[in-house]
Amino acid sequence: MEQTAGRFLLAGTGSGCGKTTVTCAVVQALADRGLRVGAFKCGPDYIDPMFHSRITGAKSANLDGFFFSENTLRYLLARNSRDRDVSVIEGVMGYYDGAGMTTTRASTWETGRTVGAPAVLAVSARGAALSVLAVIQGFLTLEADSGIRGVILNHCSPMAYQSLAGAIRERFAGRLEPLGFLPPMPECALESRHLGLVTAGEVEGLREKMGLLARQAERTIDLDGLLRLADSAPPLRFDPVELPRYGERARIAVARDRAFCFYYEDSLAALEELGGELVPFSPLSDGALPENIHGLLLGGGYPELYAADLARNESMRRAVRAAVEAGLPCIAECGGFMYLTQAIGEHPMAGVLPGRCFDAGRLTRFGYVTLRAREDCLLCRAGEEIRGHEFHYWDAEAPGGAFTARKPGGRTWDCAIAAKTLYAGYPHFHFYANPAFAVNFYEACLKEKKRYAGDNEAHGH
Repeated sequence: MEQTAGRFLLAGTGSGCGKTTVTCAVVQALADRGLRVGAFKCGPDYIDPMFHSRITGAKSANLDGFFFSENTLRYLLARNSRDRDVSVIEGVMGYYDGAGMTTTRASTWETGRTVGAPAVLAVSARGAALSVLAVIQGFLTLEADSGIRGVILNHCSPMAYQSLAGAIRERFAGRLEPLGFLPPMPECALESRHLGLVTAGEVEGLREKMGLLARQAERTIDLDGLLRLADSAPPLRFDPVELPRYGERARIAVARDRAFCFYYEDSLAALEELGGELVPFSPLSDGALPENIHGLLLGGGYPELYAADLARNESMRRAVRAAVEAGLPCIAECGGFMYLTQAIGEHPMAGVLPGRCFDAGRLTRFGYVTLRAREDCLLCRAGEEIRGHEFHYWDAEAPGGAFTARKPGGRTWDCAIAAKTLYAGYPHFHFYANPAFAVNFYEACLKEKKRYAGDNEAHGH
């Protein structure tokens, strides 16, 4: 198939250069013009897409070159941009940083090449003058076709931009264009914590900050130039990734609150495409699980920050334990896995799984992994694989051994607790990395629905 889709990539020289701020400013400014803006994030990030969604009012999708085949990358971009006037893809880390210290595999550069998106490089001009051009030249020449067609200077004063823009045009004429700048805007700074930025729902005055950034972008970023660049992108060519459509609907409870908020929106959409009805609930504030459910998703997030509140909600902890022990199909990733253990620190949790979780004080077993099942379980048969990632500071006394995790460099470790109706472990994964995992989970939910109906009939309900 072929689809016209205006798009460009906003990349950075490295983490901390301000690419998320620039992206939010541009996306909000384009949305304020009345355009339907699609927003995407390279890599496995959960938090930046939350900011995109707050601005656009539409879900923000992840484009990950490690998780997905090239065709799946193009398909997900096409599917999520089909009703958009323009799509903005935010990069991850530095432009060429890939899955490993010295590779470009799954980098922003590689993703941009795969989806045919012209790139704009965000470069911090803080504390620099002509050296900014050396940075630009290095990124332009590291690869024969860098894909970089424009540059936006961040942390740059109006006077400095006038001089630097002229120098950029003179040195790189015909290769890239200066497309504006953002001055230092400390009033719009986005706070960080150990896993990156704080989530969009936690930022005080987020709408006001985005408004300030958008108005500044309208004044000092060449939005029309960005739109022309987007229009220059070639058509997307892809084969649709087909999922089976079941005629029967299963209700799947999804934990969604401040403690559990890390989900890939396309993964959730896959369950809906199969036929699932997703029912949100809060382990923090709800007294019980939703009624008549046939599956349970406990996603990642920050349960360690809300452990005392989760512990106080005894009725929910009891409900989750009873449901999982009774065989309700359940996927619990990272924070969700922690919630199923005996305790997070000194705070009691659902108690389905052995051991407690503790603060390791550093990133633990982090990065991309390929998960290989060591035994048949809810999601797959022994030997089957799915790509995912880990990123956490807390660890568990009993992290499990149902899967083997293998990093791209070859290091391996055992992880996850799995059974006929359970997957619980620190690794996160995306269903489009292996759609069969979604199909197996949904079929287990349909079996639970039949079992639930049979139990009710047997009891005269």
